[in-house]
Amino acid sequence: MLGHFRELAAATDVPLNADFENGFADDPDGVAENVTRCIATGVAGLSIEDSPKDASTPLYDFDLSVARVKAARAAIDRADGEVVFTARAENFIRGMTDLDDVIRRLKAYKAAGADCLYAPGITKREQIEAVVQAVAPQPVNFLASGALGFTVSDLAAMGVRRISVGGSLARVAMAAFIRTATEIAKDGKFDGFAGLISNAELNKFFSADRKKLLS
Repeated sequence: MLGHFRELAAATDVPLNADFENGFADDPDGVAENVTRCIATGVAGLSIEDSPKDASTPLYDFDLSVARVKAARAAIDRADGEVVFTARAENFIRGMTDLDDVIRRLKAYKAAGADCLYAPGITKREQIEAVVQAVAPQPVNFLASGALGFTVSDLAAMGVRRISVGGSLARVAMAAFIRTATEIAKDGKFDGFAGLISNAELNKFFSADRKKLLS
């Protein structure tokens, strides 16, 4: 993981945010040590989850979760870096859809020093607005995964300051690949190739002119 971050950070002048999962440690000291190592790769931001990724224990105990955030904050401060620290409440994507506990955790993470707060899995307007209001003025990151019916402008109007899409763009590409490959295998048709971007256009998009193309 650290090797990947180091390679990506060196390859681009765009600030790189590291999805650092649970810090690859359970105890606060381990989180602090690994956050220090992560910062050294050159990332501009990182996030820490409050889930041990254990089906029998969806979330860390509240007090331990807060201690882990404090440890990560202290490690960033010791590194004297400008790394943006995002603390995540994993409740909704771990099957624990208790918004009150999400807000309790995020408020505690804010107090413990998180720069940005994140509750992946919330999808309803009232949930988003409640989280934004609870941790204001700290910014909230929103996970746009799937067709939610909201635009970027809608989310901005709710107070969301940062939007991430997780693996959704990769899934868009893979869905098209699987659908077209299945059509070829089953029906012998190539209709899925209609409207493809040309090789020349694709190469141009990923050239140094990509920013001009997007402007």
